[in-house]
Amino acid sequence: MLNRREFIETLRNGLKGLPENEIMDILYDYEEHFEVGLSKGKSEEEIAEELGGPTNIARTYIATSKISEAENNPSPKNLLRAVLAAMALGFFNLIIVLGPFLLIVGLLIGLYGISVGFIVGGISSFFGTIAAPFFPYSISINVYPITSISFGTVLTALGLLIGIGSAYLTKLLYQAVIKYLRWNIDIITK
Repeated sequence: MLNRREFIETLRNGLKGLPENEIMDILYDYEEHFEVGLSKGKSEEEIAEELGGPTNIARTYIATSKISEAENNPSPKNLLRAVLAAMALGFFNLIIVLGPFLLIVGLLIGLYGISVGFIVGGISSFFGTIAAPFFPYSISINVYPITSISFGTVLTALGLLIGIGSAYLTKLLYQAVIKYLRWNIDIITK
């Protein structure tokens, strides 16, 4: 059982990394919880037990801060920090957050790979057809040059479209991951 001083000190240590003004606001709120509880005749230990573990409270605040940072300053680094902070809330959260996140990242990498493959294949087809007359000993496939050039152009265009679509999908999924993490934190804290 923690008393007031131990609870506040543990909470303060867990909140390291947050801006000092945020830490002071959070600590003020919990000091106020103790004041209200004491005025109702509860002991410091009873109040601390009702509030929950200060380490878990701190992790929740850290995760919420990282999610807000990822939302306000979108970057893969900030999103990864938010996911890792949410995973730190518990083992169950490791499975619930990490699984969908890895699935999304894998799908996006696959789409970008398809895009690059189509672009490279299209450019190769286009320039291979143009360069074929200069290499008389190369293996020849009986395809009309216009067909091959058209195929290369279409394949390159398709690759570019998939790349553009992947970029938009990345933005959409980034926002969805942030909303999912917020929902996950809300579920845990209730």
